[in-house]
Amino acid sequence: MSQAGWLAQPALLTAAALILGLCVGSFLNVVIYRLPRMMEREWRAECAALAGQPAPAEPPLSLFGPRSHCPSCGHGITWLENIPLLSWAFLRGKCAKCGTRISARYPLVELLAGLGAAYSAWRFGPTAAALGATLFIWFTIALAFIDQQTGLLPDSLTLPLLWVGLLVNLAAAFVPLREAVVGAVAGYLALWLVYWGYKLLTGKEGMGYGDFKMNAAVGAFLGWKMLPLVILLSSLVGLVFGALQMFAARGRWDAGFRFHFGPYIAIAALIALYWGAPILHWYVERL
Repeated sequence: MSQAGWLAQPALLTAAALILGLCVGSFLNVVIYRLPRMMEREWRAECAALAGQPAPAEPPLSLFGPRSHCPSCGHGITWLENIPLLSWAFLRGKCAKCGTRISARYPLVELLAGLGAAYSAWRFGPTAAALGATLFIWFTIALAFIDQQTGLLPDSLTLPLLWVGLLVNLAAAFVPLREAVVGAVAGYLALWLVYWGYKLLTGKEGMGYGDFKMNAAVGAFLGWKMLPLVILLSSLVGLVFGALQMFAARGRWDAGFRFHFGPYIAIAALIALYWGAPILHWYVERL
């Protein structure tokens, strides 16, 4: 077997993708936790500069440093405590030093990243589509969790995701490049028009500009023909999950409750990525 021959073995490729995905999931947890805080630091520094004041003195923070630690006691996470899934299970979801509970979000993100990569490898094989689908899943996991927790969809994630979609479709991984470009434009404009329509009718902002950019990235991957399905599915998913969240938090329907639309776009886009074609085919047959 040649050096790259193992790539032709579905089981081996899927297993390798699973392991890689679990490791990337561990890094995604760092992105989810730190990126919003890095953005807030930048905003504070910019506000201070506009006010003619020195930037607030804060310890260094990036996606690669300092080493991860327990936010309660400051215990540095060792490599044995950072093995995807296994460490959380072995520690029973608690800090090894102080016993503070570790959120189940950490193994969940790792599991989603691993399973997403494995399924993409199994579904598409050693192709540009597998690479594109895997990157799409990893980016949308980070975006969904960040948006759910902070209401932010960082440009540093949405814009690279858009460019990745266009690049993989240079080889028509999912759709021809022309459809991908039109999809990026249409994805942005669709939610931009909804935003302004809602604002003119109610005087309120129903969503943020990050939602437009995330939807544009979805259009860049899947093309303009999938956008109606994505928007419909995201609205349905948002209605169900958003209502459940609202009732869980407040116990009643509240028209002023702010929905974070990013997670619902992510769920709808993943459904469309893998099963959009058969869903559309089923729908057209019944027209």
